[in-house]
Amino acid sequence: MNPLRGFQAILRKEFLAVLRDRTTLFFMFFPPLVQIIAFGFALDTDVKHMALAVYDEDRTAESRQLVDAFVNTQTFRVVQRVHSLDELAALVRRGQVYAGLQIPPDFTRRLRAGRNAQVQVLIDGSNSTTALQALNTAMNIAFRRSLALLLEATGRRDLPVEVRPQVLYNPSLRAPNFFVPGVIGTALQIATVFSVAMAIVRERERGTLENLLVSPISRWGLMLGKLVPYLCIAMTMALFLFAILRWVFMVPIAGSPGALFVASLLYTFALASLGLLVSTRAANQNQAFQMVMTIMLPSIFFSGFIFPRETMPWIFYAISTVLPLTYFIELMRGIILRGTAITEFWRHLVILAVMGAVFFSLCALRFKKKLG
Repeated sequence: MNPLRGFQAILRKEFLAVLRDRTTLFFMFFPPLVQIIAFGFALDTDVKHMALAVYDEDRTAESRQLVDAFVNTQTFRVVQRVHSLDELAALVRRGQVYAGLQIPPDFTRRLRAGRNAQVQVLIDGSNSTTALQALNTAMNIAFRRSLALLLEATGRRDLPVEVRPQVLYNPSLRAPNFFVPGVIGTALQIATVFSVAMAIVRERERGTLENLLVSPISRWGLMLGKLVPYLCIAMTMALFLFAILRWVFMVPIAGSPGALFVASLLYTFALASLGLLVSTRAANQNQAFQMVMTIMLPSIFFSGFIFPRETMPWIFYAISTVLPLTYFIELMRGIILRGTAITEFWRHLVILAVMGAVFFSLCALRFKKKLG
């Protein structure tokens, strides 16, 4: 018996059905497009132009230079000058500014006397991302000004020890270079798994599977014929997303296009197979949606898309090892940013291929050629 009996007929039928199904095409193309544009521009850890209030009791050239030092970092912008510490604290408390800078009246006098001069920076810690950047910027300004004063006092022109860092693979430290390759993985995952699962379940609810269920088509041929059209559409979507990554977000692709193609093919195969597996378990579209979301949410948080996996508790790290997105993100960042050869990621490719084969085999074995 031919295990792929009826594959070509199902493939032809499914291609025509998918191309005519505007709902499926919409969910496979529009949400990923919105996701990559929204996440690509919104996910930026380099916060700039945070609102800063200033309470300058000194009002000297030195105090103005200090305020200018905060502004010149582009992390802060002065939005208001106040006349009391209570007013400064109130602005931070009400969330009108991210930070408040207080310069005491003896700031310049203490500097000129060679004594310690303290300034106070009030930081809104309700947002840890902005608070950490504000704190680091303030400490860096204080460190640089202190070094400059010490060098001037000692007559030295340079530091005894100088560190010259060289940032590789993302010299400008652009956030899109880090986030957008991961966004491609999450966008493909949501679109592919959701569309495949919902399309098959919707077909079952409409009763259009009845003819297939009573035909002599093999289970393997039926499942493969269902999978290939969605796999082709997902690969088309992947190419489109890579074009956006390169020409909209200006992320340089250091690796081989062939490596990107192979990695994307194995990843979308695993996703489409997972979507088919969900469709064999779900009784209706609502149940399929719930199952897909149960799979998607852990993938986004535990795959290393936003947070490094190495910092996670061991239980979450263990979960990340069974998620296709984990391996695809590492592949994308390695190929796109570092230009790593695909042969160095052979373990990731094997894992994705095995995941796809296991998911596909399970859905073919679970599929019963009978109604209900």
